[in-house]
Amino acid sequence: MAQPRISAYLPPDIDPTKAPLAFGRRALPKLNEELQSPELLTQQRALMALCDLVHDPEKVYQAIALGFLDNLKTLLVHPDQTVRHKTTEVLSIMALHSIGRQGLIQSGVISALTGLLDDPVDICRKNTHQIFDMMAKLPEGAGGVLQAGLIPPLVLKLKTELDEIQELILDTLSNCLRVEVSQALEAGAVTVLKEKLSHPSTAIRSKAAWVLLEISSHAEGKIAVCEEGVIPVLVSLLEDTQPEVQVNTTGALMFAAVTPQGRSSAMGAEAIPPLLKLVAEETSKARLNAIKTLTLLAELPEGRQTLLDHIDTFQQCLDDPSEAVQRAAQVAITVIEWKP
Repeated sequence: MAQPRISAYLPPDIDPTKAPLAFGRRALPKLNEELQSPELLTQQRALMALCDLVHDPEKVYQAIALGFLDNLKTLLVHPDQTVRHKTTEVLSIMALHSIGRQGLIQSGVISALTGLLDDPVDICRKNTHQIFDMMAKLPEGAGGVLQAGLIPPLVLKLKTELDEIQELILDTLSNCLRVEVSQALEAGAVTVLKEKLSHPSTAIRSKAAWVLLEISSHAEGKIAVCEEGVIPVLVSLLEDTQPEVQVNTTGALMFAAVTPQGRSSAMGAEAIPPLLKLVAEETSKARLNAIKTLTLLAELPEGRQTLLDHIDTFQQCLDDPSEAVQRAAQVAITVIEWKP
């Protein structure tokens, strides 16, 4: 069922056009003072003015130097929803800039945002997850998310959050799990992601497959993916109509099939026919991953025997415009034709 988009509109009694904005060198210092004002309306208007200013990276640099982040962290727990909304918006805009991301990481904003995971206002949660997503794109940001212990609650939120926010969570997880997977595995991430592979949203199916790819790049992740019965679901997604889903699914399957258990599971799920179909489609974005996965399956006697009848499919790839596809096809042919 379709979900309503999260609205970023302000309450009708808040008019940002009436927010006085100082100009020149005193603009940011004045706003910093107003953020600490006991007057709610003053705080709201200061935040709205700040939202406009921090689109400029130079203003972001100045704001960090003036100590804005400490005041913004304090406002994250403000009882007024408009203050929380605009505070998270300011931080999410700052996170778009390299200097902003570095400042947010160094000032401990990631930990300060943890309390907003359960905020009753949708836009506050969405902004929060946008910040996590931007932070996790940096290795130190991903490390900050892991150190803050955010992986288990993020996995849990995948079960209940709005689709828009689920997409952001999956993006955050994909970057964090590239670094370390133990927290996610302990939180039951593989089971949750397995369910998301059947989600009606193309973006969520695709991103869930990508997170499983990242998990499967770790030895302990490969074991979990096999033990949780994810591979048959991945095989069923090989025939998904969306190219991005196919690409990420074949990638996840390829990493999982590195292990003997993964190869056996893929063979049991009859992965070879849909993989061959992807290899035969010259325009398939999943072609390279499919060839590499079939090469792994050819290491099994029954896989090699089946694929011997389809050598021509791989030979056609030797003329592919992509050198990577050509090389992968040559390796596949060598493995399939190998005789003990």
